[in-house]
Amino acid sequence: MRAAFAARFSPDDPLAGLEVGERPDPPEREHWTTVTVRAASLNHHDLWSLRGVGLRAEQLPMVLGTDAAGVTPDGTEVVVHGVVGADGHGVGPREPRSLLSERYPGTLAERVAVPTANLVPKPPELSFAEAACLPTAWLTAYRMLFTVGGLTPGDRVLVQGAGGGVATAAIVLGAAAGLEVTATSRSAAKRERALALGAAHAVETGARVPARVDAVIESVGRATWAHSVRSVRPGGTIVVCGATSGDAAPAELNRIFFQEIAVRGVTMGTREELAALARFCARTGVRPVIDSQVSLDDVGRGLARMVAGEQTGKIVVVP
Repeated sequence: MRAAFAARFSPDDPLAGLEVGERPDPPEREHWTTVTVRAASLNHHDLWSLRGVGLRAEQLPMVLGTDAAGVTPDGTEVVVHGVVGADGHGVGPREPRSLLSERYPGTLAERVAVPTANLVPKPPELSFAEAACLPTAWLTAYRMLFTVGGLTPGDRVLVQGAGGGVATAAIVLGAAAGLEVTATSRSAAKRERALALGAAHAVETGARVPARVDAVIESVGRATWAHSVRSVRPGGTIVVCGATSGDAAPAELNRIFFQEIAVRGVTMGTREELAALARFCARTGVRPVIDSQVSLDDVGRGLARMVAGEQTGKIVVVP
């Protein structure tokens, strides 16, 4: 089968380690299902894998990708939950977890094998491309806002770095749920796009927010951390899912303990949360924001767009 894979690690130029070519079909495994991939989507995790983060040299070549929607051998349309446990099966909320392509061949391929327990029915209201956007970025945003952030209609939330997959999802989901969303970006065009997607306010990165927020959706790290700490209300929560600009330094610990700010980490979400998210989208008409679509052979072009920070929303791969 054809697939996009990490052939080597390249910390400074991740695309140098990417290859697209033939790979073996997924092997048969008990309690696993092989899904014919109709659409997949790209994540920053794919770039980290190409840099050698989360993988060992002896695992190469490794097929990339954690997100997909497709069809099982019996014709069922499904969404793939890309979190696996240490034993290769589904994982509970308090068990050790890995993303699919950290242990097994991923979703940027014509076919992918996953634990059967990781399959969620695809609502017919969602296209395969839309459904393929849900399992990482949109699921992470859903968990950050509602499960960990505990936000309810009328609450205020700051979304750092409008344009990325998680940030875009948080803006759309937050607005749909009645939150007052403030988004930040260095790009005037992305700020305008955030307002069009439902944000109540859009400010330049680091600028004063209209009012202190109940929670911050933080995926940027070093470039926005100080702003996040200063923008959340006393007793509020900063929910962190990544650090695309690098680790935060300093950590602003004095402000965090004096104002009793909670800092919570999130890595994706549970299968049950993915199913709830899919139902939420189907019932409300909310749809993932798709920046662009590329073929499997053009995965490098899609990843280059992510490296340059040019995308707004998700980049979908159609095998």
